[in-house]
Amino acid sequence: MRLKSLSAAVLAVSAAVVSMAASADTLKFAKAEDAIKYRQNVFFVTSQHFGTLGAMANGRAPFDAELAKQNAQVLETLAALPWQAFGAGTEGGKAKAEIWKEKAKFDEAAKNYETEMGKLAAAAKTGDLAQLKAAFGPAAQTCKACHDAFRNR
Repeated sequence: MRLKSLSAAVLAVSAAVVSMAASADTLKFAKAEDAIKYRQNVFFVTSQHFGTLGAMANGRAPFDAELAKQNAQVLETLAALPWQAFGAGTEGGKAKAEIWKEKAKFDEAAKNYETEMGKLAAAAKTGDLAQLKAAFGPAAQTCKACHDAFRNR
């Protein structure tokens, strides 16, 4: 029963996030703090779903193909959301100044991240643990690369 409840919750969040993603280009933040909070929240939710997949991919949790698929779908959607919250005047939080100084490099890192999350979602849809494992590493590397270059610890 718990899996059904979790599945329903994941699907509800996915639906809400998909509708937000469709309007993501129109988000405007009244204050820099709102943008910072928004992107931090997106990354927090991302970390929760990514952690679930990582536990399965690394053998710390049993592989559940349906749960993996649901988590990966959420990740694919979330991958498109945080970037506009890094607009001019939204400096702060754990974000390094390099984001705004090296905008093209940051945009490329975001694009790579979105691409790898898409590949991770495609791998999870197959229901094959080997494919999930193969896609997880490159996806994790895009996270690490961006954190190393653009995130204060």
